[in-house]
Amino acid sequence: MLNQVAVLADIHGVLPALDAVLAEPDLQAADLIVLCGDVAAGPLQGPTLDRLAGLGSRALWVRGNADREMVALARGEEITVPDPIATWAAGMVDIAQVALLDALPTSMTLDIAGFGEVLFCHATPRDDEEIVLVDSALGRWNEVLDGVSAETVVCGHTHMPFARLANQQLIVNPGSVGMPYGSSGAHWALLGEHGVQLRRTKFDAEAACAAITKTSGYPDIEEWVDFFVRSQASDVTALAAFKPRAG
Repeated sequence: MLNQVAVLADIHGVLPALDAVLAEPDLQAADLIVLCGDVAAGPLQGPTLDRLAGLGSRALWVRGNADREMVALARGEEITVPDPIATWAAGMVDIAQVALLDALPTSMTLDIAGFGEVLFCHATPRDDEEIVLVDSALGRWNEVLDGVSAETVVCGHTHMPFARLANQQLIVNPGSVGMPYGSSGAHWALLGEHGVQLRRTKFDAEAACAAITKTSGYPDIEEWVDFFVRSQASDVTALAAFKPRAG
C-alpha cells in the first residue's frame, strides 16, 4: 500500500511549471507520481517528455486525449483538434516519444493509505475527452461512473481543481500544471493517509514566458504564453465553455 501519491495532470508541455512542481519537497517525498494525461501537447513537448521519462519508475502515466491525438497526428492521420499548438507539437516529437505515448494505459488503479482502491484516468473512466464538472448533477456523475467500483476516482482534463462526493464516491481533479483555468500557478494534488490536498505551486510566470518564447519555436508562442502561462482564463469563462458539453 502506498502512503502518499502525487498527482499531476494537464502539463501540456509547459516545462517551467512542471519543474516548479517537481522541486516541491512534498512531491519529492511522495511514494509515487501519477500523471493523469495531456503531458506534452504544448510549447516544449520534447523536453517535457524527456523530463518525465527521467523520473523512471517513480512515475506512472495515464494517457489523455491530447496524448492520443498527438500520436495520431505524428503518424499522419487526419484528425481535427481544437488547439493548433497540438498539431505543431505533434510534428516535433520523435519516434520513441510517439511510441511512449501510444503505449500508455487509459486508466489504472492503486491502493493508497486512507483511500483503498483509487482509479486514475484522464477525463472519465470510460472516455478520455468526456466533460464532467464540479457542479455536474449527481445523475450525470452516476452515468459516467457506472460500473466503477473504486470509492475514489482521480481525473483531469478540465484544468480546474476540485474534490467532491458524488453517489458515495470521492472525485478528485488536481487541476492543471501547465494551463490552469481560474487561478495562476501550477496545480496538482497529494493523496494519502492525511486525505486529499489540492496544491498550487507558484513560479515566476514572466521568467517562464521569456524562457518558453526563446526556446519553443511555435509560431504564435508569444500569444500562447500570454494567455496560458499568465493564466488569463477564468473559471467562469471555462465553465461557460464546458457547460454545453457536460451532459
